[in-house]
Amino acid sequence: VGGYASGPTLKMAQLLGIPTIIQEQNSYAGITNKLLAKQADRICVAYEGMERFFPKDKIILTGNPVRQSLFTDISKEDARLHFGLDKDKRTVLIIGGSLGARTMNLSILGHWVELCKKENFQIIWQTGKLYYDRIHKLIEPELPDYFYVQPFIDRMDLAYKAADLVVSRAGASSISEICLLGKAAILVPSPNVAEDHQLKNSLALTERKAAVSVLDYQAEDILVDAIFMMLDREDLLSSLSTHAKEMALPDSAKKIVEEIKKVEK
Repeated sequence: VGGYASGPTLKMAQLLGIPTIIQEQNSYAGITNKLLAKQADRICVAYEGMERFFPKDKIILTGNPVRQSLFTDISKEDARLHFGLDKDKRTVLIIGGSLGARTMNLSILGHWVELCKKENFQIIWQTGKLYYDRIHKLIEPELPDYFYVQPFIDRMDLAYKAADLVVSRAGASSISEICLLGKAAILVPSPNVAEDHQLKNSLALTERKAAVSVLDYQAEDILVDAIFMMLDREDLLSSLSTHAKEMALPDSAKKIVEEIKKVEK
């Protein structure tokens, strides 16, 4: 999937005539996959238009595998009750990865008083392990009952189900989950990644009106305003959800396995 450590191994396999398959998870191909592509037997991708990086005849549009545990039959109302929240309130899920996203956390903290005064919505906020203790110490005196704040969320299936709006980084896995689940989203691409691929991932969605993007350097000023604006726009939430679902590529793992089996034959 393009990690630097895989480069020498796959290059040697190609030199020895051993079949190789690569998968590019992002909308902008990484260096390792670009170097391996010419001699790869198959190239599995998650976005259309990847022929600008790879030989067109080798590309298979498979999507990115996601955790099957995310799919649940529990209702939105019951999912909210699981987190101790109001079953009827508009809900925002804020996720910055297991370690946390500094800019996203600062954006929420910087507007904490404003957020606490707005009573017609509620938050599920995964702060990340690196930031939780500091954040909890700051917000504990004014933590409303309708805010669920934890360092890590074990039941992401329920968190996604509960949410009307997801605020997330723009990593490949997160975007695939958002699309498959058909969630309206604000994407805040991390600038601290190779070749700025999260920005390019987010553009792939915004160009198809499947998400709204807020640049990292703008987030502390405008992210919370964007959340408020979107919660007041049922038409926008519905439209984003529909277009995100249209970009979803289900059964990705199965499709990739089928390509492996073809090469093995």
